[in-house]
Amino acid sequence: MLHQGQTLDPILQAISDFLDNNSTIVDIVQRDLQRGLKNPGTGRDGLTAQQVLRALILKRVKNWDLRELRERIADGISLRQFTDFYSGTVTPKTVKIVNDLVVKAAVELGLEDGSKLRTDTTVVQTNIHHPTDNTLLWDAVRVVTRSVGRLFDAIGRRVDGFHDRTRAARRRMQEIQRMTPRARKSQQTEKYRALIGIAEDVLASARQVVQRTRKAHGISPTADLALAAHREEIEHYCELGDRVIDQSRRRVLEGEQVPDAEKIYSIFEPHTDLIKRGKVQTPIEFGHKVFLAESANGLITQYEVLDGNPNDQHHVAPSLERHKEAFGKAPEVYGSDRGFFSEENVKTCKQAGVKVVSIPQRGGQKTAKRQAYEKSAAFKQGQRFRAGIEGRISVLFRGRGMKRCLASGRERFELWVGTAVLANNLMIIAALINKRNARKKPKAAGGSAGRKPRSSNAKQVARRLRKC
Repeated sequence: MLHQGQTLDPILQAISDFLDNNSTIVDIVQRDLQRGLKNPGTGRDGLTAQQVLRALILKRVKNWDLRELRERIADGISLRQFTDFYSGTVTPKTVKIVNDLVVKAAVELGLEDGSKLRTDTTVVQTNIHHPTDNTLLWDAVRVVTRSVGRLFDAIGRRVDGFHDRTRAARRRMQEIQRMTPRARKSQQTEKYRALIGIAEDVLASARQVVQRTRKAHGISPTADLALAAHREEIEHYCELGDRVIDQSRRRVLEGEQVPDAEKIYSIFEPHTDLIKRGKVQTPIEFGHKVFLAESANGLITQYEVLDGNPNDQHHVAPSLERHKEAFGKAPEVYGSDRGFFSEENVKTCKQAGVKVVSIPQRGGQKTAKRQAYEKSAAFKQGQRFRAGIEGRISVLFRGRGMKRCLASGRERFELWVGTAVLANNLMIIAALINKRNARKKPKAAGGSAGRKPRSSNAKQVARRLRKC
């Protein structure tokens, strides 16, 4: 590209150089792409591991959706230089391994020493509407009806016994949505009973359609191949619709308090969890809780998508173990908020060799010794350091697009989070490398005249690297 006068953005150039100098990362992706193939060396030439990995990184660095990514790469010669873009499949496990290798490479380059660690949890939303029982019932009716319609189109005829009830279901749903608090006390039960009855009729009729079309053939070879997928889709949404009907009947008609773990919050993203963190502005969130651990220079050294809403205090001991594996030692400072506090966690940190355990006590009467410790300069400095992870989460949300996952399915959710973390780490490393290189650039000849040359002994070099 140099002969055409094209240059990459400095951050992308630094990321590109970093990936070129760490070929093991690309080898891991290559093995993942070849997983399950009997003869990976035969057949048409697919995408290279470089193309897949760099496309994922560019997507998250720029926070583009797939359409904009394709258009930008197609129109930009410098981006084609960076990616050689097309698409491919990389698993969340591979992205996590790549992130670990990136952190390891940063340690080997002297960009991070692991002397400090701060942790926090956040919630990444799934791409769903706010769930209520009436809207979920309406979703089940309309999606199953749509899927049955596609099956009818594929076989070229309708099957007797199935009726389109979407209009009636939508009316009942809207009536429930528009009820005043006073009307809900007297009319909600009957409206829900009618909507549940419509949903049950639609699901039962859809299952009959599947059974009666087992031996049917499509109107064309392509339609014939799609019949199995249409039947599978109908059965899938019927099963989810049964869960919605069950929780609506138990909650509204029978007055039961349905446990959160037994509820479904979306038939499109059934893996969604309900998270309550005691936040005033967002008392209830729908998505998945994500654990993050960050080093002093902004590298996210650990991340994990969690199931349900586990207590934060369970993450302290595992995070210390993973930190030891990455850096060979425990951090000197461990900072987190009061949600991570327990006497056992404080004891675990001290036994591991952590000098400053900056975790505020949660609840209970503080002893005089504890009060004095939390007022000490070291503890307060640890809390100021801890606050930095809040800014990192904000950057991941606003800059890397991690606030709301627009991909479908649990696996893609984890991939969404992992690639955002990977993009963040590579950008941090690129900035640190550029900063260090800028310090090494020789000054202009006129500017250094008469000055004593700097000493280049090993101690000064090591001190500079620690400051990077």
